Amino acid sequence: MDERRTWWKEAVVYQIYPRSFNDSDGDGVGDLQGIIDKLDHVASLGVDVIWLNPVYESPQADNGYDISDYRAIHEEYGTMADWETLLEEVHDRDMKLIMDLVVNHTSTEHEWFEQSRRDEDGYREYYFWREGETPPNNWKSGFGGSAWEFDEEVGMQYLHLFDETQADLDWDVEAVRADVYEMMNWWLEKGIDGFRMDVINLISKPEGLPDGDPSQDWVGIEHFADGPNAQEYLEEMAEATYDDYDTMTVGECVDIDVETASDYVSEEGPMDMVFHFEHMHVDMGEKWLSPAEWDLTDLKAVMSHWQTELDGWNSLYLTNHDQPRIVSRFADDGEYRRESGKLLGTLLFTLSGTPYVYQGQEIGMTNYPWRSLDELDDLQSIGKVEEAIEAGEIDEFEEVADIVRDRSRDNARTPMQWDDSENAGFTDGDPWLSVNPNYEAINVAAAEADDDSILNYYRDLVDLREDNEVFVYGEYTLHLPDHESVWAYRMELDGEAVLVTLNFSATETSVTIDDAARTSDLLVANYDDAPTVTDANLTLRPYEARVHSLT
Repeated sequence: MDERRTWWKEAVVYQIYPRSFNDSDGDGVGDLQGIIDKLDHVASLGVDVIWLNPVYESPQADNGYDISDYRAIHEEYGTMADWETLLEEVHDRDMKLIMDLVVNHTSTEHEWFEQSRRDEDGYREYYFWREGETPPNNWKSGFGGSAWEFDEEVGMQYLHLFDETQADLDWDVEAVRADVYEMMNWWLEKGIDGFRMDVINLISKPEGLPDGDPSQDWVGIEHFADGPNAQEYLEEMAEATYDDYDTMTVGECVDIDVETASDYVSEEGPMDMVFHFEHMHVDMGEKWLSPAEWDLTDLKAVMSHWQTELDGWNSLYLTNHDQPRIVSRFADDGEYRRESGKLLGTLLFTLSGTPYVYQGQEIGMTNYPWRSLDELDDLQSIGKVEEAIEAGEIDEFEEVADIVRDRSRDNARTPMQWDDSENAGFTDGDPWLSVNPNYEAINVAAAEADDDSILNYYRDLVDLREDNEVFVYGEYTLHLPDHESVWAYRMELDGEAVLVTLNFSATETSVTIDDAARTSDLLVANYDDAPTVTDANLTLRPYEARVHSLT
């Protein structure tokens, strides 16, 4: 058993993307009051923590990840008083609130960048400015195109690893770090319970900014992911800020492996857990617009590796605001959508680590059937398609439409589906992004009225995890690693053991598992008539999930 017991290891986190969650004032954009109005739904799941995507003042070029004022609330979302009410209401429901921390870059409308443009009071050094109109290296933006933008006003170029409106801060400048830490402490003093840190392992860039490997989809990533001082700066951050508070911290870490992650999240590490992307890349080819064929053994191998090899605590997620919907990506969003949603939930809640549920996941929301580039808002999708057209790799969107439909971040950002009224009950106005046309069948109200819904099954899973520490602190053992449709594993803790069997297939599948010969109580299953006791020879129906205790 992990002796370092903490509340965040035993917690379940619910992620809210404010722009798409619930609109209280009819302007088509979700807001803080809308979240407050729906907090009872979140609390009813039994979750412990809400992760709130950015609500800071922002031009919204990247939906809030381009921050122009860290200490103000964007007017579309409400006011600081609304945010303070939200925090109070969250705490009143015995939940905690963690905020998104975006400090690799700021908006080009941030006061620091404006002062940097004017070369005032040392602020020129806050960002990466270089002379000339030719990019100083071949680094690419994660959204497509060069990572350098020429500024006519300054007559120099600045670095932006994401959109041109998101200028990278130079963390080697001590004043930058001091200002960031001061801002973090300001929020901690307001009573938040931690941070989710956006692309936090990109904060350190190497001296000289050398060229990157041009064959990489994200050129330069080998230099700016886990850069030379990333560990040092994160340790400094922790000591200067959240180490003095009872918080949880999770760092989004691009292109990280389990060994490097262990440095960040081991007992002496500066963060509690990281979001890695290895399992999110099983269906990715060399380029964003060239997906790879994958099967279940790929996903099993990655997630099993992190279960057994990480020196530290795991985060458990299958989707978020940057990823497609899980039933559309990893299972079946058609005939077996209900079974698929429950199966993927079973996986999420029965591995060791802290589970993260993204809004709409609990009702089995699906990808959107995008028909044109004009329908999309996602800078990444638009940028990658436009880059491919400019490079002559494709002539038009239709050539890659299926890929974009599968990959776009906007799949997760369509409005939350609350009921079968117009716009799924999300807004009385025109929604900022299209509502999925299947909202009349897939919505919270319908799920509440259905005892067999994915929503009610998620509640059972939260209760199961809360009542059985083996799912929190247990040791993971994989069975049948080479089986292409069945994922089976044992979790064991202090003599207690459970067997989890998951059929990721639309066909009935039979397997032999020695552990199954000693199963007894059925703890949870996504078919009502699942056998309470099994033997070594198991037959699993399409997308069937079972969790048995072992004797």
